[in-house]
Amino acid sequence: MSAIEIFSQVIIGAFAVYLTFKFLQALRLVPNQYAHIVERLGNYQKTLGPGFHALIPFVDKVVYKQDLREETIEVEPQECFTKDNVKVEVDGVLYISVVDPVNASYGITDYRYAAVQLAQTTTRSVIGQMELDETFEERAKMSKEVVRVLGDVERLWGIRVHRYEIKNIDTPRTVQKAMERQMTAERERRAVIATSEGVRDSNVNDAQGRRAEIVNISEAEMQRRINEAEGWAQEIEAIAEATAVSIEQIAEALSQPKGKEAMDLQLKQKYLTVLEGLGKDGNQIILPKDITDYDALMEGLALDKPERILTDETTEDTR
Repeated sequence: MSAIEIFSQVIIGAFAVYLTFKFLQALRLVPNQYAHIVERLGNYQKTLGPGFHALIPFVDKVVYKQDLREETIEVEPQECFTKDNVKVEVDGVLYISVVDPVNASYGITDYRYAAVQLAQTTTRSVIGQMELDETFEERAKMSKEVVRVLGDVERLWGIRVHRYEIKNIDTPRTVQKAMERQMTAERERRAVIATSEGVRDSNVNDAQGRRAEIVNISEAEMQRRINEAEGWAQEIEAIAEATAVSIEQIAEALSQPKGKEAMDLQLKQKYLTVLEGLGKDGNQIILPKDITDYDALMEGLALDKPERILTDETTEDTR
């Protein structure tokens, strides 16, 4: 076999292998959550979804393979200046996914790089409108603004931005020391305020307690005096009622038969009892001229005039 024949057989064998490879390459098995972009003679033909597909060899060609799963993209640290001219370094994480494989393939050359650049420029713009203290408090605002700006190009780029999270906001060491001193002063100020408020509340509580105690004591004293006055009033009322009843009983007894004689007998007994004690030591008394004249004494009492007796006894009780 000549060299020409051998060379021709090698060429034919290589061409057969190439044809076999092309036919096998035309058979496509697309995994789940992937999309393949097919061009026919340089023009977009169709998008292959998950499953088995057969293409026309030498005519159809898979030019892009897009992953439809959500992916995480690191946003590198970048220097930004706040509204009060403080330099900070900010980095973050971007979460996006492809929703339109065609636009993601033909709408932009590299949607990942473009999304990162847009997130960085938007972050710089937002931080430039804030003061340093606000950057630590408004992370959610910055993240929301980046998502909003990227949302304006979602349809053109065929992507969807789910969220953007700021990881770190680093400040120079001098600024950190100044912030630490400021926070220490703020904590001390709050401690002083809390202590003064505690003392004030304690004094107020003590004053209220003393006032309540004084009020309780005065109310108790007032109630005691009211109770004593009511007791005296009831006592006087009872004495008056008893006196009135006794007077009525005496008047009724005197009006009965033999009433005057009974009264006279009781007065005589009282008289004799008093006379028995006149001789005791220490007694100083004034006696009538003749204490033996009992009848004259009884006549002075006017037992025969009940109205006078009642009047005299009432006057004496009143005194």
